[in-house]
Amino acid sequence: MRFFQNANYPFLQWRKRAYLITAALMVVGIGSMIVHSAKGEGWLNYGVDFTGGTIVQVRFNHPTTAEQLRAATTAAGHAGWEITRFGAASANEYVVRTPNFGQEAGHDAQSRVRQALGTRFQPSQYQIVRTEAVGPKAGSELEQRALIAILLSFVAILGYLALRFEWRFATAAVIATMHDVLVTLGFLAVTRTEISLGTVAAVLTVLGYSMHDTIIVFDRVREDLAKPRHGRTFVDILNKAINETLPRTLLTVATVMATLLSLLAFGGPVIFGFTLVLVLGIAIGTFSSIFVASPVLFEIERHFPRQEKREQAVRSQSGRRSTQARPAAEARSR
Repeated sequence: MRFFQNANYPFLQWRKRAYLITAALMVVGIGSMIVHSAKGEGWLNYGVDFTGGTIVQVRFNHPTTAEQLRAATTAAGHAGWEITRFGAASANEYVVRTPNFGQEAGHDAQSRVRQALGTRFQPSQYQIVRTEAVGPKAGSELEQRALIAILLSFVAILGYLALRFEWRFATAAVIATMHDVLVTLGFLAVTRTEISLGTVAAVLTVLGYSMHDTIIVFDRVREDLAKPRHGRTFVDILNKAINETLPRTLLTVATVMATLLSLLAFGGPVIFGFTLVLVLGIAIGTFSSIFVASPVLFEIERHFPRQEKREQAVRSQSGRRSTQARPAAEARSR
């Protein structure tokens, strides 16, 4: 990263373009949510974990792979079923998550799973060992808990940064984090990616990554604010902090992205949604730590200046008044 070793980019001067990009992404995402909600499809494409469904555990008498099961369910017209391995590989057990099918959800799900497996397997090759129905009420409770988890993370971030830095930094960081969540959810709404508990875990992971990236920049800003200004403005300090941490930011995101893109390409459909949210969220988090958090901190500083700035402004005004009053006093004395 020697190319960025002596970087001196005017990031704060580009903040208005970043505002337009952010606004456009949010409008598209929120607009997609509204359109899908008006169609009765829901704001987001919630999976079985939130909408309710049935869990069918199947044990095979011979080694079987998840890909073979997905091929069977896809051939039967159930490509959206979630199939995961249960226990050790030698157990040859899998869990099939299906949507509810009427009032007799468990029994109906069993019959449909048997029909789907019948396209590739004989009835003597497997047995269904467990069937559990997850009602919409339980799914609704999970949705509420997921929202509470995200809100509590905001509160924790606000409190931590307010104690470590000050309220200006904390407010800017929380706004940047909210930006990451909204843009990520907007992408999920546009693409209709299924929302599962894994997706919620990915969103919380993205919040932690984005916040860590923002803290690195803000910590450098705090160090520079403690030094003599020597004519530097707050914009100069912010630009200097972003440029100094830019090599570290790019190296980190490149390393993480290399791993995530490998998972996205070879991880399979089970973790595809989880990995996709991480890839998108980390890209958005890197963008926000540079083009959202610092510009928001600048706007807060401009509208709510620090105490020393206010005192300096008062001294400057009083100095001008005394300078103006001195000639008048001399004229009266003459």
